[in-house]
Amino acid sequence: MNKNLLLSLMNKVVRVDRGGPESRIGKLMAAEDDHFVMLTEKDGIIYYKMQHVKSITINSRDGMEFNAKDPAANSYALASDFKSIVDSLRYQWVKVNRGGPEMIEGIMNEVTDEYITIFAEGEVIRLAMFHVRNISLGTTSKKEDKGKGKDEKGKDEKGKASEGNSEKAKSNESSNNSANNNKASNNVAASETTNDTTATNAAESNAPETDGEAKNTGDNLRPRRRR
Repeated sequence: MNKNLLLSLMNKVVRVDRGGPESRIGKLMAAEDDHFVMLTEKDGIIYYKMQHVKSITINSRDGMEFNAKDPAANSYALASDFKSIVDSLRYQWVKVNRGGPEMIEGIMNEVTDEYITIFAEGEVIRLAMFHVRNISLGTTSKKEDKGKGKDEKGKDEKGKASEGNSEKAKSNESSNNSANNNKASNNVAASETTNDTTATNAAESNAPETDGEAKNTGDNLRPRRRR
């Protein structure tokens, strides 16, 4: 890729690379000797280093679908070389490379000829300048979405914990009811046994006397002879 070729494509919608994580569709906004500037729908303004771009594609028949509005003229950085562009984004939230293991998103703190330093998720990352294929400002919406994701995860965990406690309470209540039912059944059985015993004793006490008992009673009632 060279500057003259890219200048001939100014303000046209193009595709960078044929596929992969670095491929994007956007409008070419500016071109310099070692980089070009492209407006995209997903990432806004992206600064591509030319030495890492494999192809530029134009759909000359139907064009490519693109709905992003042009930003204000002074709303994004312009410079004659890629390092100056990177340096202008220092102390800001940036996204380096589009995807894959080399994608980094965080606050850029240091820019040298050899490497850049980015603070990301508690880590200090030094990435060789040669491996910075492209760079853009990180969007606030992504950081908010990340925060929302954590909040939603926290809510889900709380909800699951609440459901678990509810199920545990229901299980305990069921166990208590079962124990109470068993206790009531045992009391009823014991009461019935007591009543049966009482009835049996009463029946035995009211039973008719036997012949031996009647004879003894009669003998006792007879008058004794006097001598």
